Amino acid sequence: MIKNLFKEKWTQYAALATTIFAVCASISALKGGGYSTKVQMTTTKEANAWGYYQAKSIKQNMTQLYFDQLDLAAQKEKDTKFRALISDRMITAKGEIARYDKEKAEIKTQAETLGKDEDIFKKHSGYFGLAVMLLQISIMLNSIGVLTKKSFMWGFGLGFGTIGVIYMFIGLLL
Repeated sequence: MIKNLFKEKWTQYAALATTIFAVCASISALKGGGYSTKVQMTTTKEANAWGYYQAKSIKQNMTQLYFDQLDLAAQKEKDTKFRALISDRMITAKGEIARYDKEKAEIKTQAETLGKDEDIFKKHSGYFGLAVMLLQISIMLNSIGVLTKKSFMWGFGLGFGTIGVIYMFIGLLL
């Protein structure tokens, strides 16, 4: 019975194609999982960066309020010693505000870069996910074709498998 099954040459090619598509599906699943993990890690890092940015903004706003209070106090103060002391503290506060601006710009750049990386990882993951799906459909169609001895099913399987391999390569080459 098994000997008769493989008398038809196309069934040997169907078996080979199924094996190749199974390997490609495994590679795609592995790579897709890796990119999904990268998406999760990058999302977490990006959220942390934006949280850090917000913390710096809050500190900067508090320092700005402190500066404004010092400015009001300096305007009301008549004693020159205290005015000089307030002026020194205002200079320090202005320096802190400028430092926060610089730090926020760096953090913003980092967070935006992480966001772009996340988008790239999502694209990779999406292509690999489509590849796995198409390759699994191909494997099923090839198997049904061989079991029912309908070569046209193998043809459909080859079509789905070929598209799946193309998606796999797009995922690899992005």
